[in-house]
Amino acid sequence: MYKFLVFAGTTEGRELSEFLASQGEKTAVTACVATEYGETLLEPSESLRVLSGRLNGEQMAALLREGAFDLVLDATHPYADLVTENIAKACAETGTPYRRVLREESPVPEGTVFVPDNAAAVEYLSEAEGNILLTTGSKALGELAAIRDFAQRVWARVLPMPASLESCQAAGLPPAHIIAMQGPFTEELNVAQLRAINAAFLLTKDSGGAGGFGEKASAAQKAGAKLVVIGRPPQRLGGSLPETVEALCAEYGFRREPEVAVVGLGPGAAGAMTGEVREAINAAECLIGAKRMLEAVSRQGQALFEAVAPGKIAEHIRAHGEFRRFAVVMSGDSGFFSGTKKLLPQLSGCRVKVLPGLSSLSVLCARLGTSYEDVVPVSLHGRDHDPVPDVRRNARVFALVGGDDGVKSLCRSLAQAGLGSVRVHVGEKLSYPEEKITSGTAESLAERDFDSLSAVLIENDSPDLTVTPGLPDETFQRGEAVPMTKSEVRAVSLSKLRLKADSVCWDVGAGTGSVSIEMALLAPRGRVYAIEREERALDLLRENAARLHASNLTVVPGKAPAACGDLPAPTHAFIGGSGGNMREILSLLLEKNPRVRIVATAVTLESAAELTACMKEFPFTETEVVSLSVARDRKAGPYHLMTGLNPITIFTLQAGGEEK
Repeated sequence: MYKFLVFAGTTEGRELSEFLASQGEKTAVTACVATEYGETLLEPSESLRVLSGRLNGEQMAALLREGAFDLVLDATHPYADLVTENIAKACAETGTPYRRVLREESPVPEGTVFVPDNAAAVEYLSEAEGNILLTTGSKALGELAAIRDFAQRVWARVLPMPASLESCQAAGLPPAHIIAMQGPFTEELNVAQLRAINAAFLLTKDSGGAGGFGEKASAAQKAGAKLVVIGRPPQRLGGSLPETVEALCAEYGFRREPEVAVVGLGPGAAGAMTGEVREAINAAECLIGAKRMLEAVSRQGQALFEAVAPGKIAEHIRAHGEFRRFAVVMSGDSGFFSGTKKLLPQLSGCRVKVLPGLSSLSVLCARLGTSYEDVVPVSLHGRDHDPVPDVRRNARVFALVGGDDGVKSLCRSLAQAGLGSVRVHVGEKLSYPEEKITSGTAESLAERDFDSLSAVLIENDSPDLTVTPGLPDETFQRGEAVPMTKSEVRAVSLSKLRLKADSVCWDVGAGTGSVSIEMALLAPRGRVYAIEREERALDLLRENAARLHASNLTVVPGKAPAACGDLPAPTHAFIGGSGGNMREILSLLLEKNPRVRIVATAVTLESAAELTACMKEFPFTETEVVSLSVARDRKAGPYHLMTGLNPITIFTLQAGGEEK
């Protein structure tokens, strides 16, 4: 077991302590923090002991002798130069290995004023005019109280702790000039505070990216305040936190389990991000996502990697063990038509948390003053999906639409399908200052141009899509000598199939496509493959599928089973015509899916006999045979007579138990 002592009064110190403690039985970690507040930020465990209180040089040396540590890691604040000297001296006296963890310096805007110490800051600001926001902490207030008109011109931002407030009171600050808050602070919050006090100056230290220096520097520029930076004391030789962790892994054989936050940015504007998403982004050492999103949310000092493909994202995380915290930024909501779904399975070995953002659905409905619990969502952004059946089936449909002509194409499709009178609400650039919402009928918007990525709510007062099996025969176009399964037979056969919304179906011997199309309507999230060998039937099949908007139906020309070898495994199959290959077709179905559910019909006695033999020959776990006789009425003068149709035998064959 390795014993480590970490002086951990900084973000780097806390992260380093947690990393070492995460190695389990390999390590025993003691973390020293100066204040009770610092103690609350570290959670003790079997591998981590937390000591609170300021130590002088003698006390440090005594702690080192008692602990017999393998290594001391000095991760104190870059401005705590006296503490660093005491730690280094104690290590030298006790012969304990010492390593300094450095915080990288931050770039500063042009026009920044640097002063070497607090006394120089007092001198500079006393000669200047205007209000001052101090973000240097409470310990320096005693020296900075010498600034001219201190109580009138100065506001101090300090931690919300009793000791900090006592320091403010002792320095002579009135309560109205005390801002007691715990960071991190965003650029927007810094700007708001500077403007609220009409600050001419922002006095700070170069606390690096982890200390929010970049956000303070950019806020000062935006608020028109002069940035005054107290320069860092000279630093001992050492390495950054990533460099230190990488060295520890190499020397001690440690492994770092990356922390990955997959975050939804919401509709786009920074103000529409949730607080926890913003915190996760600010805390990340490495930010991953599309270029436009990285540019919108990254902070100074963050490593950036442009990637949207799940494989590339996961590969980058595994290749960069020097980082502990990653944030993968997703547009919109991380659980709403997001790349998160495909990314998560590839993040094995990582500690993953998913943080949702505001979805464009919720934002658009909020703008329209309506709820969305009854809205059916679909995505047309980068996806091949026909929304017409959704609109015909449901009163309200939400669609994410992409492409320059995306909304125009959607409205045209609705109008051509006889849905030109449905109401369409289009949201463009939601959450941005140039946000725009346009409402009208599908027909009236069919020639309008909209943003390439828009959110659309479609309202249909009269949804009319039939969802029970057995559509009237007249629904389908028919041709000479092209067979069609009659309505009553279709209704019974489809009920025996027990389709689910996402079923994968084969229709062998599809004919005009009446069964295939009803399958497609009953399984809107599934896929249907209509196999047909007759050329004269193929055109009718395609025409019926297009006219009834069965967009999840694929026509497969050819004879079964030869034409079916490359098709996906079916969950359900209907056999309306086998072309003499019944055994071969059943063999292929069972090979593709040993739990497939099959319904087959026989008109002739020979076909019924063949299916009966197959029912006994193949290992089906459930079988049922129904003989169906149907008679339809026909008018004869003032009377109606019943005329019988050819009787048909319906075989239901379940292999391996029905899929759940």
